[in-house]
Amino acid sequence: MENTSKTQKEQDLDFLHMNHCMPKQREELLKWNGWGWNDSRFVVHKDPKTGQFTISFSGDRYKIGGGIELPYFVSWVTDALGVKLNSRVPARPPPLDNEYPPPLHNPELVARLDRLGIEVSTSGSDRLFRAHGHTLAEVYRLRNFSASTAFPRIPDLVAWPRSHKDVECILECVEQCGAAVMVFGGGTSVTGALLVPEFELRTVLVIDTSQMSSVLHLDVENMTVETQCGITGLKLEQALERLGFTTGHQPDSYEFSSVGGWVATRASGMKKNVYGNIEELLVAVRMLSPRGIVDKLSNRAPRISAGPDLNHVVMGSEGTLGVITEVTLKIRPLPPRRVYGSVVFPDITRGIAWLRAVAAARCQPASLRLMDNQQFKFGHALKSTSSLFGLLSDGIKKAYLTRIKGFDLNTMCVATLLFEGSVEDVSSQERKVYQLAGEHGGLQAGEANGEQGYMLTFVIAYIRDLGMDYDIVAESFETSMPWDCVDTLIRRVKERINTECDSHKIQHRFVTCRVTQTYDAGACVYFYFAFNYTGVTDDPVHIYEQIENGARDEILECGGSISHHHGVGKIRRQFLDRTLSQCSLGLLRAIKQHLDPNNTMACDNLLSCQPKL
Repeated sequence: MENTSKTQKEQDLDFLHMNHCMPKQREELLKWNGWGWNDSRFVVHKDPKTGQFTISFSGDRYKIGGGIELPYFVSWVTDALGVKLNSRVPARPPPLDNEYPPPLHNPELVARLDRLGIEVSTSGSDRLFRAHGHTLAEVYRLRNFSASTAFPRIPDLVAWPRSHKDVECILECVEQCGAAVMVFGGGTSVTGALLVPEFELRTVLVIDTSQMSSVLHLDVENMTVETQCGITGLKLEQALERLGFTTGHQPDSYEFSSVGGWVATRASGMKKNVYGNIEELLVAVRMLSPRGIVDKLSNRAPRISAGPDLNHVVMGSEGTLGVITEVTLKIRPLPPRRVYGSVVFPDITRGIAWLRAVAAARCQPASLRLMDNQQFKFGHALKSTSSLFGLLSDGIKKAYLTRIKGFDLNTMCVATLLFEGSVEDVSSQERKVYQLAGEHGGLQAGEANGEQGYMLTFVIAYIRDLGMDYDIVAESFETSMPWDCVDTLIRRVKERINTECDSHKIQHRFVTCRVTQTYDAGACVYFYFAFNYTGVTDDPVHIYEQIENGARDEILECGGSISHHHGVGKIRRQFLDRTLSQCSLGLLRAIKQHLDPNNTMACDNLLSCQPKL
């Protein structure tokens, strides 16, 4: 009898080409009012006999999970942020059907889409899930949901296209019916980009691209992969890895963010030193605007000198010009060797000098991140009894650092490293990087610390959800700047935040940063800011936004950018005229007018399209 069973490679190819879509009801897998997977969260336990509290992380998706106790975390949240763990105020349950803002009905539009076989929904939960991203303001409103105050305007219906042709039909129907469109990919935006403009009086249809999640073509000879826009980074990597390839693109949100979203926001990943940011990875992109298709007519050459590169018109357009439907990215073979590492420095100034030296020597590992002292201590607080940041848990090592090496535990900082490549290349990089570290006062701190620090990148967003149960609000924001600005900018932004906190009488706060990406000419810095608003205010989001705007003003004064990779959206639009000249802004408006003359793509990001009265 003939053996009809498939080989492993055939099975892997089948897996590659299947549709890797999220369920339409995303709340089956993801939190409806917080970050990440439903089965992953920080959990507070109280011993009924002793009354003592412990904290652990649920689920098995991350190495920190599995219910392992984090014994140092309790003391950190109580000491650093003044949290009273016996005073939990949980989020409210999901809204009832009658609590959602009512939709603006457009029967003609729904009928046209129905005749085309495109699935749509006017369900309140479907509409609300796609009405927001993950800024502090948006998540806070969800947790305290009220139809009258949370989101006065949400999409009126949701459509799930499955192909480029479906999107083309949807845009035609929307234009014919006088409606408007917004696009929802992974929903991980932190710029207010997914908020429906309150002034929008037309029916708003949101295109959920999650069902456009197929790999269309793997070109091994030319080392590219063509995908539909809605596939998430995690699903794409899982499919490619089975065949021995990777894109290498790993933003902090890659588990949930979509390939189309990466292009729309000019995304950056943790391993950009080896694989590049999205602009280096992107070979081709296909976007449907209300005026027609923006494409390079199927030309997949590696470089074309034919006027301005229109890929760069699409990248960073943030949903204002059309719907990105198909993307072609570079791929590489999986690296044969992967090694983690870490280095401690006496202070952040010497750490930054080392980063600059590594960049100048062109020997950056795949990922290189420098955490300040506050974040170093925070990472130590998240260790279990058997792992994570064991550097300070050994009294001998602590004595060696402080007495012999002269490190101050209140100023030292730590860098985490990830090397990827051939055995020879990784060994060569390690020698150069660690030699430079020694020249700048650094001390190797081990592979385990580096791996755990890298992993914490993916769980740190879950901490904000825990904090909100105890009157803690938190947010992150990023910027990029030239090397000669980095040290000064970090110091001045922290000073500005602390001064603003003092003016609001905020006693318990956490202000920290890390340098996350390095370049020949500068670096990207992430700031994290949290505070306890108990007894301070009933409107913590407003105070937070005031403080961040002050910090953003300080960033611009110090020579920093309004964003390195998060984008502009709506919350940073006010700073755009300090970034681009009036002529440049006029050019963006002209592109918008040509591709979308009726403002069908009505998300109102980047440049406001609010009607003038």
